[in-house]
Amino acid sequence: MKKITAVICVIFAFIMMMALPVSASAPYQTYTYSINGTALHSPDAYNPAKSVDSAYMGLDDEVLLKKYYSGLKDDALAAKKTISNPSDLEVDDEMNVYIADTDNNRIVVLDRYYKVKFIIESFINEQGVPDKLSAPQGVFITPDKRVGAEEIPGRIFVCDTNNNRIITFDRDGNFLSVIPQPESELFDEGAVYKPVAVAVDQYDRLYVVSSTTYQGIIVMTDEGQFTGFVGAQKVVISAWDSIWRRFQTEEQRALSQSYVSTEFNNIALFDDFIYVTTSSIDENNVQSAITGKSTSGDYAPVKMLNAAGTEIMRRNGFYPPSGEVDMKKVNVSDEIFGVSTIVDVATGPEKTWSIIDQKRSKVFTYDYDGNLLFAFGDTGRQLGNISSKGLAAVVYQGDNMLLLDRTAKSFTVYERTEYGDILINALHNQNQRSYDRAIDDWMEILKRNSNFDAAYIGIGNALYRSNDLEEALEYYKAAYDTENYSVAYKDLRKEWLSNYIILIPIVVIAVAIAWSKLLKHAKKVNKRVATSGEKKTYGQEIIYVFHVIFHPFDGFWDLKHEKRGSLRAAITILAAVIVAFYYQAIGQGYLLNPQENYSTIIAVILSVGAPFALWTIANWCLTTLFDGEGSYKDIFIATCYALAPMVIILIPTTLVSNVLVAEELDILSVINAFAFIWAGILIFFGMMVTHDYPMGKNFLTTLGTILGMVVIMFIAILFSTLLGKLVSFVTNIVTEIQFRV
Repeated sequence: MKKITAVICVIFAFIMMMALPVSASAPYQTYTYSINGTALHSPDAYNPAKSVDSAYMGLDDEVLLKKYYSGLKDDALAAKKTISNPSDLEVDDEMNVYIADTDNNRIVVLDRYYKVKFIIESFINEQGVPDKLSAPQGVFITPDKRVGAEEIPGRIFVCDTNNNRIITFDRDGNFLSVIPQPESELFDEGAVYKPVAVAVDQYDRLYVVSSTTYQGIIVMTDEGQFTGFVGAQKVVISAWDSIWRRFQTEEQRALSQSYVSTEFNNIALFDDFIYVTTSSIDENNVQSAITGKSTSGDYAPVKMLNAAGTEIMRRNGFYPPSGEVDMKKVNVSDEIFGVSTIVDVATGPEKTWSIIDQKRSKVFTYDYDGNLLFAFGDTGRQLGNISSKGLAAVVYQGDNMLLLDRTAKSFTVYERTEYGDILINALHNQNQRSYDRAIDDWMEILKRNSNFDAAYIGIGNALYRSNDLEEALEYYKAAYDTENYSVAYKDLRKEWLSNYIILIPIVVIAVAIAWSKLLKHAKKVNKRVATSGEKKTYGQEIIYVFHVIFHPFDGFWDLKHEKRGSLRAAITILAAVIVAFYYQAIGQGYLLNPQENYSTIIAVILSVGAPFALWTIANWCLTTLFDGEGSYKDIFIATCYALAPMVIILIPTTLVSNVLVAEELDILSVINAFAFIWAGILIFFGMMVTHDYPMGKNFLTTLGTILGMVVIMFIAILFSTLLGKLVSFVTNIVTEIQFRV
C-alpha cells in the first residue's frame, strides 16, 4: 500500500504541474545598465500581444475599398489593400490609432481595436478644388478642449511632405484648412520645406520638424505665421577648419555642409515641454558624451526643450539617455555597433518617455530624471521582434506600447506586464507624494529585480521626503546616486551643525592656533640651527622643510651648500608623500569615490615612485651634460623637499572631503590643484638653485628633462617587450626540444 500510495502521489503531482499555466517568454531580453556599463537582466516590462497588419486592420475589405477608391482599376485597388512604407504612428485621447501610410499617400485611422475607422487621402480644398495628400510622413491629433464657455473640437494635423505643407482635418476626417510653407528671412535662399513631423501645444502653436531645415524646430501659428526656430543643434569646428575657412570664398563656405547644424527627425510633446530626436549626429561626439557620462545635451540624439528652446533634460542616470551603452564591435563580422540611431520618441505614463534605436530594433525607456527603466527589443520574425532596420515609430496607447515595423508593414502591440504595472504605480505614488506606498512598490520591484538601481533611488527619494535622511543615504549609496546623496547629506549636515554649532568655531580656532604655533616653532628652530654651527639632528632636518617651501631660493641654497637637509630626511618626506596619496586613495568621501574603488599601497608606491625616479634620473643625465652643479644626491634631496606641500595639503583635504557636498567639491579640487602647482614651482626653482642655472637655461632644462622622461619610458617599454619576446623564443625552443627528444 505504501508503494501504491507513493506512485499515486507522484502521478498526482505530475498532473498538477502539467496543469499550471505557462507564461509566454518574450523573444528578447529586457535589461538595464549598471554604473560600470554592464547589462543587467530585468523582468519584462512589456510582452508582445499581437501583430497588426493590413489584413487585421481590414484594409482588404472590398466594401471598404470601394467606398474610398471606387474609380480605381483592379491593380491599383489591390495596392491599396496593404499599407506601404508607413512613416508615423500616433494615438489620440480616445485610443484611436493613426498611421501615416506614406507610399499610398494617405492616413489610415483605426479604432482602439485596430480596425479601419476611416481613411484620409483626397479632399476638396479651400478653393473648392479636388486635392490629395502626397507622401505624408507625420500626423498629430489634438484633443477637444474648452476655452471659457467655448468648446473647441480637436483636429488632425497631417504633414503633407511632398506638397510642402500641413493639412488639418476634424476628428472625423473632414478637411479644415491648409497651413502653407512659412515665410521668413531666416530661411536660406532656395530652402526647401519638407515637414516630416509636427506637434501642437495647448496654445495651438505648431512645432514642425522639416527634414531639410537645419536651423532647428520651426515654430509657427496654426495659420502658418512663422514665429522662429528653437533647439538648433550645436556644431563644433576644429581649429584647422576654423583657420581654413578664413581663406575660403563665400561659395566654398556655403558648400561646407559639415559646418551647419544637423536637422531633427521626430518630435513629441509632454505638457509644455518638447522632446526631439535626430539621427544626423557626429558619432564621435555622442560616443564621447556616453562614455564620459556627460550631462550636457550639446550632441545628444534626444533632447528636451522648453517653449523657448532651452535644453532642460535631466540626465541623472549612470549614462545620458542616448540609447545603447554597449557600442563595441564584438566580432569582425558584426554589422551592428556604434551609437544608436534614434528615429522617434514617445511620452508615456508618469513622466516616462521612450526612444527607439532603429539600428538595433530596440526601445529604451527612461523616467523624468533620465534613469534607464528598461530596454528591450531585437530583430527577427517572431512575434515581438522587429525587422532589421525596420523600426520606424513608437507610441503609447494607454497601458500598451505600439511599435511600427516599416519593413513588415505592420505594428506590434505590447502589453504591460505585472512588473511594468508595479513600476508605473511606484512612479505614480512618487509623483503624487504618497511616499509610504511608493516604498512598498519599490520594495516589490526589488523582490523581482534586485539589480534595479532606479528602485533604490525611488526608495531613497521617498525616505528623504519623509525626513529619514540616514536611511535614505544608504539607498542612494546602493544606487551610486551621488546627486541625491549630496542633497540628503546636506540636510543631514545642517541638522548636525545645528546641534553642535558651538564646536565648529572652537575646532577652527584650535586648528588655526596649532598651525600658527607649529610655523612659529619651525621658524625658531630653523633660525637657531642656522647660526649654531652644530650638527643637525634628524628632527631639525625634517622641520627645515617649512623654511624651504616658503623661502625656496634661500632654502634650496642652504639645503645644498649648508647641508641643512639629508638623504634620510628626504626619504622620510618621500615616504610621507606616498602615505598622503595612499590616504587620499582610501579615505576620500563617498561623493569622490562612489564605487569605493581603493588602491593598494604597492600601486601608490609605483604611481609616486615611478615619476619621481624618472624625473631625478632624467634631470641628472641632462644636467651632467649641460654643466649642472648638482649631483644625483642633491637632485634627489631637493626634489623630495619640494614635494612637501603634497603632504601638507592632501591629507587635510582628504579628511575634509568626507563632510562636503557636491557643490563644494570644486573648491577642494582647486586646493588640490594648488598643491601640485606649488610643488611644481618648488621643483623648478629647486633645480635652478641646485644646478646654479639662470632662469632661461633652467626652463629649457626642465623641458628637456620631461622629454628625457618620455625617452626613458620608451626605452624601458622597448626593452621589456624585447625581453619578453626573447624569453618566449627561448621557451618555445626548449619546448620544441623536449617534444623532439
